[in-house]
Amino acid sequence: MKISLKKVNIFSEDMGKIKRLYNSAFPDDERAPFLLLALKSERKGVDFWSVYSDGEWFGLAYAITENDLTYLFYLAVSEEMRGKGLGSKTIRALMKKYSGNRFFLALEQLDETAGNYPERLERRRFYIKNGLEMFGQTIKEGSVTYDVMGVGGKPEPFEYVRMMKNYLGFFLSRMVSMSDTESK
Repeated sequence: MKISLKKVNIFSEDMGKIKRLYNSAFPDDERAPFLLLALKSERKGVDFWSVYSDGEWFGLAYAITENDLTYLFYLAVSEEMRGKGLGSKTIRALMKKYSGNRFFLALEQLDETAGNYPERLERRRFYIKNGLEMFGQTIKEGSVTYDVMGVGGKPEPFEYVRMMKNYLGFFLSRMVSMSDTESK
């Protein structure tokens, strides 16, 4: 099974199915406006990926890179293709693509009262199984607070804020922050 990453933009033929997957895979409060993602993907350091296995489309990935720091903003596998190891293969392909970079993502916090607690726990296990570690940091994006996981070294809060300011612009970047939750 060969995983391939195909860079897309707003005019790509895959955008319809990518948008449907994006809207179904992420809750409203965790989704940036899709048009914003598509338009920003034209910028240097922003990669919007359509993901294939042996030529068959199955997912999306969205990454922002600045200097040696790569933030995996979104990753999703279509529902009918889940459970086949494609998510793991995609993570490995992305870590290889951005090798040499500190690679991180924001993950829903474990909250036993959350309606999707089992899914949150399974996602955390998935990322740990694929080599990511907890960084003892949180990211706040809008009204949602996430835990930070990654490989290659953790980002400094000022680096994340600078990255998001460059990506989102001054006004929108005021809605995001990162903080250390424990000393490592």
